[in-house]
Amino acid sequence: MSDTDPVEAAASEGRDLYDIATWEPRTLLDRTAVRLHGALSGAARLSVVLLAAFVFLLQVGGVVWLASRNPTVGVVALLSAIPALVLVAFVWRQDVVEKEPLDTLAVTFVLSVLFASFAATANTVLQGTFQAIPLVGMGLFFFLVVAPVEEAVKWLAIRLHAFRRPEFDAVIDGAVYGAVAGLGFATIENTLYVVQGFLRAQEAGATQAVGAAIGTATSRALAGPGHVIYSAWAGYYLGLAKFNRENRGPIVVKGLLIAALLHGAYNTTVTYVPALFSPPNWWYLLFVVAFDGTFFYLLYRKLGRYRDNYAALDGEAQSTEAGSQARETTEAARSDDPDATQSDDADATESADPGPVWDAPGGTDPEDDGDAGGEGDDAEGGVDDVGSEDDDADDGIDDVGDEDDDAPDRVQEADDGAADTRDAVDESSDARDENRDDPER
Repeated sequence: MSDTDPVEAAASEGRDLYDIATWEPRTLLDRTAVRLHGALSGAARLSVVLLAAFVFLLQVGGVVWLASRNPTVGVVALLSAIPALVLVAFVWRQDVVEKEPLDTLAVTFVLSVLFASFAATANTVLQGTFQAIPLVGMGLFFFLVVAPVEEAVKWLAIRLHAFRRPEFDAVIDGAVYGAVAGLGFATIENTLYVVQGFLRAQEAGATQAVGAAIGTATSRALAGPGHVIYSAWAGYYLGLAKFNRENRGPIVVKGLLIAALLHGAYNTTVTYVPALFSPPNWWYLLFVVAFDGTFFYLLYRKLGRYRDNYAALDGEAQSTEAGSQARETTEAARSDDPDATQSDDADATESADPGPVWDAPGGTDPEDDGDAGGEGDDAEGGVDDVGSEDDDADDGIDDVGDEDDDAPDRVQEADDGAADTRDAVDESSDARDENRDDPER
């Protein structure tokens, strides 16, 4: 399907199709519509954030307040997010285009913390319904509610702000913001679990409530990196969707499906394996390392392919630019130094010269070569040249005679020269007779 209306496609350039097949804000009403649309869009985003903050205060505000009142519990909860933070830093370093600004990353983190309240509400409301289903109920709950809802709210934390920012200018940026959203979600989720573990230990009369909180924080420290990995996958495909508008919807759904399937598989495994098989205590650590390590490695490979292609294309662009600059520099130098240009042209001309071509028979004198060439070029000129040869031959005889007077010891050499000269005269006379007999020559 084309994005251009048939009227616009068939119209000639310069035809005004405003309010017919094209549109831009021209009138007061147009500009009012633009401002109103912007205000409504901003208000809608603000409403979502305010609602999330309200639900957050109702659901987890008390827990957060308790953690702030007990510094030890609060510190333990924050420490549980350190492994997730390490993964975020690693993903952030993979961005070879341009590092994302801290303020946009911070907003994404806060939004993910707030939107976690939406997921907590959905999980609380629907969990009882699925628990009533025997055996497979919790598996369905993880795949149909927990995983898709939690991944959707982390995705929303990216889409609502960072996605719209100009600094989100590369596909790989989506993975960075996705990882940060996962960190925000993991931080608040770990805090909830740690504080709840502390409160339960206190209610049970345990003297080591802080120890119970530390145990919970240890297990949550292993679970937190999963949130970073899942939402980094979803964020990467959100970045891919931003730069492929024609297929934006399917690309976004693909990213969310990958994240939700990984998340659901993790939750289902850690819930059903202990209940069905009673594995040793160390199995959870082994499973988390294997599961998260596998899919984080695959994410790293995907980001690596992006980095490699970026480096290759950037290198080609730099080579092309360097070549263009070199040509421009050379042309500028030539324009500034005309003598160099003329010298180059002269060199080119000399290199193209094949050198002298000797037409006369070997062993003849250069003067004879010029006369012989004149015979072949022009008939009438040939006759005159032959006549000139006669005169030259007579002069040669006189010269020989003079030589005889001046140098008696060279008589024989002069005789030989005279004989050659007479032969040349005879040949010239024959050529003149032939020209007279054949006027077309």
